[in-house]
Amino acid sequence: MTVGLLDPLYYAVSWIIVQFHKLFSLFFDPNGGWAWGLSIVCLVLVIRAALIPLFVKQIKSSRNMAILQPKIKEIQEKYKHDRERQSQELMKLYKETGTNPFASCLPILVQMPFFFALYAVLNNAAHGKAIGVLDAQMAHSAANARILGAPISASFLSADGQTAVQVLAVVMIILMSLSQFYTQRQLMTKNMTPEALNSPFMQQQKMLMYVFPVIFAVSGVYFPIGVLVYWLTSNAWTMVQQVIVIRRMPAPGSQAEKEMKARQEAKARRRAERAQAKAPVQTKAAEPASTPASTSGGTSGAAGGRSSTSGKAPAKPGGQRQQPTRKPRSKRSGRGPKR
Repeated sequence: MTVGLLDPLYYAVSWIIVQFHKLFSLFFDPNGGWAWGLSIVCLVLVIRAALIPLFVKQIKSSRNMAILQPKIKEIQEKYKHDRERQSQELMKLYKETGTNPFASCLPILVQMPFFFALYAVLNNAAHGKAIGVLDAQMAHSAANARILGAPISASFLSADGQTAVQVLAVVMIILMSLSQFYTQRQLMTKNMTPEALNSPFMQQQKMLMYVFPVIFAVSGVYFPIGVLVYWLTSNAWTMVQQVIVIRRMPAPGSQAEKEMKARQEAKARRRAERAQAKAPVQTKAAEPASTPASTSGGTSGAAGGRSSTSGKAPAKPGGQRQQPTRKPRSKRSGRGPKR
């Protein structure tokens, strides 16, 4: 038995799909499109999560490339008549700064073998053939599973008049193309410095921004619905990931960095306004602590005023009660003392 170059990937991809299919079979029909479709979506999530370290490396490399653009332009101008020396100086600069100009391609290059492995798994499943850990029975189940009425193993070209397959394939291809275009446009309009945008490399990227959607449209008609689910989910992940990166870790000197600083300044102003608004409230909350003393003082003062007006001494709090003194008999009878 010969082992092909991609056989380990066939086993890896089919094993991941089968495990997730077992999980979703607890909630959905095992032969239905939800169980198989969500298994493919989860395959994307596993692969993209594993590629996060490469994506972080890609971000760092892109930031370094943006910072190095003035030096790169200087080297290109200095050695514009000596291509060999120019390449040597650029490689030297990249090595000194730890920058890889091709790091942005790493996530795509790493994903491609898994993409072709998934295509092979679904293609075999469409014909009821076992591949990897996917046996013939499960392959038959996957081949007949339907997403919105379209078999996941069918493609636009193999639809044979199945309107559901053609409509779903066209909608997914359009969404793939739009998500790819939006991601590239966000990167170029918000996360690039003016110097980087004017470089020859970015001029090529601008052209690819319009070429890639056309490539998706042309090649998408050949791929099964299951592969389009994988591709669309991967594009959605990339789009969301790119939005988060541009918002939180923009390239130095880019429009996104200016917007981030503006948000930080606005947030600092709002925080200062809230702190200033709370300050009088705290002062007023501290006033009642001294109010009882002043109130009691005012009350006793008022009582003192009333007692002085009435000529009566204020009552002594507590102590022994004083017995009233009796008037002399002469005073009681109204007669004075004899002279």
